[in-house]
Amino acid sequence: MTKQYEEKKTSGASAVITHQILEGKENEYEAWLNRIAPICKQSKGHLDWQIIRPISHLTTTYTVVIRFDSVENLSGWMTSLERSKLIEEVSSLLTTVDRYSIQKGLDFLFAAPSEETPKVPVRWKQFLVTWSAIFPLVNLVPLGLLPILRFSKIPQNQLLDSLLITGTIVSLMVYLIMPIYTKRIKNWLYRF
Repeated sequence: MTKQYEEKKTSGASAVITHQILEGKENEYEAWLNRIAPICKQSKGHLDWQIIRPISHLTTTYTVVIRFDSVENLSGWMTSLERSKLIEEVSSLLTTVDRYSIQKGLDFLFAAPSEETPKVPVRWKQFLVTWSAIFPLVNLVPLGLLPILRFSKIPQNQLLDSLLITGTIVSLMVYLIMPIYTKRIKNWLYRF
């Protein structure tokens, strides 16, 4: 097995897509998401699809994170004729153009904001930052979440508990901690 094939196989790729929706067009946009999602999910190399919906009456931005097994397969989907036609259909619901960035592996967690071609820190820095953020969460989230689950009369179930704990940790990492953390340490993180 060649090194290039091994890297492609294990690293994967993510695209973070942001769409700002015209006020009152959320239902139409949701219907559009329901049409594009199955097409994307059937594309070669598709792994995952996540939607971060806007906060009602506060924001109008939808963020869609899709993951593929390789940059090539992800780029294939992002530049496909099918996706282009669907983006053209939804453009009348958007306040801005379709924006996205493609990153290898979990690089999107580290992409410096407001850059056309984001810089990505070296892997050992990504490792240290991720580890230092996950370690406290792995220890603190169960301490806070498990009592809430038991108080809510949700019976103890190791699989369900693990699902909720890991979901909470990943959500905190992706949407709250890493954007703030990487912004605060950006001088060190992006220095090569």
